[in-house]
Amino acid sequence: MAQRYVVVGTSGSGKTTLAREISVALDIPHVELDALHWGPDWTPVPFDVFRARTAEALSGEAWSVDGNYSKVRGLVWGRADTLVWLDYPLPIVLARVVRRTVSRSLTGEELWSGNRESLRRALFDRDSILLWVLQTYWRRRQEYPILLAQPEYVHLGVVCLRSPRAARAWLAGLRPPQTQLPNSS
Repeated sequence: MAQRYVVVGTSGSGKTTLAREISVALDIPHVELDALHWGPDWTPVPFDVFRARTAEALSGEAWSVDGNYSKVRGLVWGRADTLVWLDYPLPIVLARVVRRTVSRSLTGEELWSGNRESLRRALFDRDSILLWVLQTYWRRRQEYPILLAQPEYVHLGVVCLRSPRAARAWLAGLRPPQTQLPNSS
């Protein structure tokens, strides 16, 4: 029974939300790769630290992880048994990232290591999340099928969800594995 999920997709597609919902539905740990990757002031932690954090977080037998980090893809995808790809249309992704960024900016929500989103950064910075989505959306749609055909990833059960409705329906059908009780005869 699948117990190690990786949720991928363009930034803002809902990876963290779905991975968290999987973890709740199956009562397994949730791992957010962004939390392991980012240090203070939006500075990435050194690669060896990120890899060690990721390996430790995925050392258990069951988990739900979200993120697209190619630096640790082999580690994450290699241990996962199910990959869930949120392949939503660009207008849905853009609307979600705008809504999320505005909300986080207005509330001052802390993300990881004291980092917070700001409207200035989202709209006018060269590291704009909106620009990042536009730069990566089509590339991810092209690269995932190629990556998933690689021999090292053929073990993955792949679930490609093309809409939030499809994601809700898939999640509703997710059930924890049944515990087998010893035969009482």
